[in-house]
Amino acid sequence: MKIKEAAFVAYPVTDLTRARAFYEKVLGLTVGELDHEISSMPGKHWVEYELGNVTLALSNAWEPSGQSGPTLALEVDDFDAAMAELKDAGVTIVMEKLESPFCYFGLITDPDGNSLTIHQRKPGHH
Repeated sequence: MKIKEAAFVAYPVTDLTRARAFYEKVLGLTVGELDHEISSMPGKHWVEYELGNVTLALSNAWEPSGQSGPTLALEVDDFDAAMAELKDAGVTIVMEKLESPFCYFGLITDPDGNSLTIHQRKPGHH
């Protein structure tokens, strides 16, 4: 078996309306092609956001743990400006700016406690 790429990252949410407000209004993501109720699970929904070569999916089909787990790293053009905007929006900042030889990154959470990394590559690194 050879894994070619990540197909999607899925986050569980408790309140889809609140989650969508965060991802669409605070983070500025645009809904992709899938945004529907799951036919075999009445009242459970699935919504996707296309982020370059990775898809982020949100669903209320299972409960979030709010504990450690996967994180989605969101690449930004200006790390400091992005973090300032998130702070102004009242987003929970778990970890401020950290620097590696290749990038800057910080950790935030969505309203359900799901981890998100804000990331900016340094020039010359991909």
